[in-house]
This record gives sequence, C-alpha cells and structure tokens, in this order.
Amino acid sequence: MAGSRKLLNPLSLILYCLFTIDSVSLAYRPGDVVPMSKAGQYHGSRTVWHDVIGKHCPIFAVNRDVLIPIEKPSGYTGADPYKLSFQIGREKFLIPWLLVINRKSSEVPLIDVHLRYSGNDLHGVTARVVDMPHHYIETHPDIRKQFWDPQNWPKRVLIRYTWEERSEIDVSGGFYVLFGSGLLLSFILAIYVLQSSQDKIARFVKETVAETTSSSEGVVKVE
Repeated sequence: MAGSRKLLNPLSLILYCLFTIDSVSLAYRPGDVVPMSKAGQYHGSRTVWHDVIGKHCPIFAVNRDVLIPIEKPSGYTGADPYKLSFQIGREKFLIPWLLVINRKSSEVPLIDVHLRYSGNDLHGVTARVVDMPHHYIETHPDIRKQFWDPQNWPKRVLIRYTWEERSEIDVSGGFYVLFGSGLLLSFILAIYVLQSSQDKIARFVKETVAETTSSSEGVVKVE
C-alpha cells in the first residue's frame, strides 16, 4: 500500500501542475467583470482602498463608458487638488494618482483608461485625465452643473474603458515557459522513475550480494 502511494504522488503532482497552468491561462472570459478598487487623496491625506461595485468596473474585452461616484473627502474646502488612484484586475495593475478636481481646467474631466489584453489574459493598464468631449456634455447637460456645484456630492466622473487586443506571439517568453515546464516535468518524472525502481534496485543489490557470498563459500583451497 505504501508503495502504491509513492507511485501516485508524482502523477498527482503532474496533473496538478497541468491543471494550474490551464486555470491561469483562463483568467478572464469576454464579458467577465474585471475587479477594481480605488483610493482618494486630498490635502496630503489618503483613503484606504475600496472595492468598486461591478457596474462601474471594466468588462473584459468590452469598450464602454461609466459614471463613477466620487465621495467628498474629509475636510474638503475646494482649495486643494483631489486625486484618484485605481488598482485593476486580479493582477492589481496600479494606475498612479490622477488629478480630477482643481486641475487648472474649466472642463469636466474624463478618465480615459486603456487596457491591453491577449486571449484571456490582461497584460496592462494605462490611464490619463482629459477634457470630457463636448458632444457628451451636450447629451448630458446636468453633468457640468453637478460637477462644479460645491454642494453636490458625490461627484460623478466619467470613465471610458477602451480595450486593445494584442495577438502577437511572445517568442522569448514562450520559450522560457516551455523550458521551465519541461524542466519541471523532467524532474517530476525522474522522481517517479526513481521511486518505481527503488524496490527493483534493492532486490538486485540483495541478489548480487547473495551470489557473491555463495561463490566465495564454494571455492576449495588447493595446496
């Protein structure tokens, strides 16, 4: 029974490695909500990270615009810049601090988020703050009024999620992944072969020692 468990362990490890590699490669599917959290900074004070609800998060491989609420920071007077930072995806891609209030512009801000992906994997995120297009303000006239009203909180800032698919093959990266996977599997197989041959090697050594002893005892000394 102990010997059978030894034989199963390496095989189970191989299956586990293959399953893990497969599960990682299927991190996202088109239409999945990509988790996101945000933090704010005002007058040198920063908030903790807060999870963003799904309807305001990116949707994998889907271009869209959403209005995200921005809460009033503690001690807000309107005199200092108000910045936001985001972490996107399970990989936690960090978007550095973005200036959204008191940014020396009379236009309503728009956060332009650009996401790069290939297959089912999110590869990177960049973001910048730009002026909201006039055509959007014309179709949503209350946005300008509400954003500049000092008494109106939470503010609502438009985020535009744009996805870029990258289908090129990373030859060097693929080589290292294959090499590492092959080396790992070779090591596991070597352990498996060693464990499966352990009893045979022990029996061979035992029989060899027994034959050598018998031969020594059967030699007749002639004078």
